[in-house]
Amino acid sequence: MANESYEAGMKVRRRVLGDPWVDRSLANRNDFNAEIQTQITSHVWGDIWTRPAIDLKTRRFMTISIMIALRAWAEFRLHVRTGLATGDLTKDELKEIILQATVYCGAPAGNHAAHEAEEAFKEMAK
Repeated sequence: MANESYEAGMKVRRRVLGDPWVDRSLANRNDFNAEIQTQITSHVWGDIWTRPAIDLKTRRFMTISIMIALRAWAEFRLHVRTGLATGDLTKDELKEIILQATVYCGAPAGNHAAHEAEEAFKEMAK
């Protein structure tokens, strides 16, 4: 079962984040982080992101919103960049997510999310 979760997780992880990101992540595995990466791939991507009741686009929107709430800006930018690249997200949708999160997470979080989104746009343009 664990291997099935890993394989399913790797498939959805590649779909959501893209092959280049996943390939870089796999290339950076080492004795310290390999088990952590396996656990994340199996549990987060394989057990949760593959559940059928919520589609990948909705899960991405939820993840972006949660990253704003947690102020986890590196993960926020990752999902902005990869969402735009895969077509799961438009800039207009992102703006709406940020506006919604601003109401519930506060103006400082929303303002910072807008700044981080613009940084992600610049990263994509490179």
